[in-house]
Amino acid sequence: MANKITVTINGTDYTLMSEESPSYMQKVAALVDEKMTDITASGRVSRMDAAVLAATNLADELLKQQAAAENLRRQLKGYLDEAGKAKAELSECKRELLKLQQQKR
Repeated sequence: MANKITVTINGTDYTLMSEESPSYMQKVAALVDEKMTDITASGRVSRMDAAVLAATNLADELLKQQAAAENLRRQLKGYLDEAGKAKAELSECKRELLKLQQQKR
């Protein structure tokens, strides 16, 4: 069921509908409002230009976060691969130790 909420972004009310919770949608709107407010406060910029610049800044942040997440996934995969190799080596060492102990008897 879609949630409906009215938010204010850069002085204009917008009605949003989403499957997300109203508190989440409010956070999203607050972030967009903050970006647009920062841009319009820095000089004479039209609302349309502020919206495009805010969207561009948010897209930049998103792409950088996605790249960072992908880098972390690659690092984690490398660590898991190393752990798997270490586990296999440990198993081999245990087998060898057991074999040596049996030979001593």
